[in-house]
Amino acid sequence: MTASAVTACPSCGTKNRVPVSSNGTPRCASCHVDLPWLVDANDDSFDTAVDTNQLVLVDLWAAWCGPCRQIAPILQRLSTEFAGRLKIVKVDVDANPLTAQKFEARSIPLLKFMKHSQVVDTVVGAQSEHVFRTLVTSHLR
Repeated sequence: MTASAVTACPSCGTKNRVPVSSNGTPRCASCHVDLPWLVDANDDSFDTAVDTNQLVLVDLWAAWCGPCRQIAPILQRLSTEFAGRLKIVKVDVDANPLTAQKFEARSIPLLKFMKHSQVVDTVVGAQSEHVFRTLVTSHLR
């Protein structure tokens, strides 16, 4: 069984379970709008978490990392703004060394844009919300 997170619908406020992996886009059970898809993945669930037709932004981070904490609210806002088109997968590098090693996460935050489970772009370090929004928009084309 795949774990899920609970998120409030930005449209109606209904709390919904949002799975780490899914065949489709998560939608609100009440009003049926696309939900923000921001999930935590671990070494065991990572491959299924990024296995989607949507653009995936992988955030490799750690709790002790100030810049990682700085961009967390930006990623939350982007997950809401691009609901239905973007999935954000957060991976704590300290708790998930295999995934960190797979992506050679020597400096964090390390963000990987993925399409069809393949890396298409990499961002190292904290960036402004404008930069992240521009990158997301360019990869959605």
